[in-house]
Amino acid sequence: MENGATFVIVGAGLAGAKAAQTLREEGFGGQVILLGEEPDRPYERPPLSKGLLLGTTPRRDVYVHDAGWYEANNVDLRTATRVTGIDRAARHVVLDDGERLGYDKLLLTAGSTPRSLDVPGADLDGVWSLRTLADSDRIADALTEHAHLVVIGAGWIGLEIAAAARQHGAAVTVVETADLPLQRVLGDEVARVFADLHRRHDVTFHFGVGVRQLRGTGRVSSVLLTDGTQLAADTVVVGVGIQPNVQLAEAAGLKVDNGIVTDARLLTSDPHIYAAGDVANAYHPLLGRHIRVEHWANALNGGPAAARSMLGQQVEYARLPYFFSDQYDLGMEYSGWVDDYDRVVFRGDPAVVDGTAPEFMAFWVKDGRVLAGMNANVWDVTDQIQALVRAGHGGRAVDLATLSDPRVPLGDLLG
Repeated sequence: MENGATFVIVGAGLAGAKAAQTLREEGFGGQVILLGEEPDRPYERPPLSKGLLLGTTPRRDVYVHDAGWYEANNVDLRTATRVTGIDRAARHVVLDDGERLGYDKLLLTAGSTPRSLDVPGADLDGVWSLRTLADSDRIADALTEHAHLVVIGAGWIGLEIAAAARQHGAAVTVVETADLPLQRVLGDEVARVFADLHRRHDVTFHFGVGVRQLRGTGRVSSVLLTDGTQLAADTVVVGVGIQPNVQLAEAAGLKVDNGIVTDARLLTSDPHIYAAGDVANAYHPLLGRHIRVEHWANALNGGPAAARSMLGQQVEYARLPYFFSDQYDLGMEYSGWVDDYDRVVFRGDPAVVDGTAPEFMAFWVKDGRVLAGMNANVWDVTDQIQALVRAGHGGRAVDLATLSDPRVPLGDLLG
């Protein structure tokens, strides 16, 4: 690629920042323009619901690069800048002030937006979602010893916020339409582990119900559930999922289906436009299907993969989905992708014994093939778990009795 070329990246989060970094590390000498709507320079999102809420992560540690990195590496970072359109014929992006920026290659890393709660009172003060640094700051300020927090949605973000709030001494109630937290992601067996974990820390759950109304004068003061229960609340956090920011792509006529559709190179239906991170529904060669992954590792690795693809390198983005969570004294990592499974195999005991956090692994298995694995308070096993998962998706089965035996090293299961 000629050094006179211009690469534009729309979305200044982790994926976009890492793509810009990779372009420079791979020797691209052309113009790199990184556009972000938020006023902050690129930062990582996991601390928003973890270390920042707990007060264990300094604010300076959340940023992808030091403040001077962008100028030093000739990356034209423009924050508080909104892109309003893509002119594919002219190869321009249009900014909210009317400026048009030409591009030779365009990367869309626009991320996602939290889903809103469509009930009366959702616009009251004290009703928040968590996506930005400003959101995290607001929620952190509200997590005081005498606060009454209601979390709507028992997904990863909701549970991490609940854990942080309890560690600050706030009273916490979690409302979830399913029968268990994380049920759709983990299934009943492992979901019960997280339900028990939070109950052990005095979190109250209301399962199988929704929200009918948020009440208050100016600021939220209570939550009315669909079963008639009324919960006191001075803060409500809504964590009912996210939706990919596909509006630009859709308006430009790119193929969109649960995200911006790409091939394994992260190339969209336009030969000059790529997509990565939350917004990309990318073809995964190992899984043999398109998947959209909303986790940190996908942004961390997808941005660089897209950058290399933009440079004309042979890229096949085939990393397994991976995510992690820290709640109270339980830390976990998950690798893999499961649509259907017939059993969960535990290695170790997931139960709490004498107040001690459990140490175990769990494997989601179909016909003897490991499709996903999770390690909880057991470390340095991700590579072995991912090897099992790759073998499983490749059609190779393992002995399940051996899989469940902690005395047998994981590496021995594949011979």
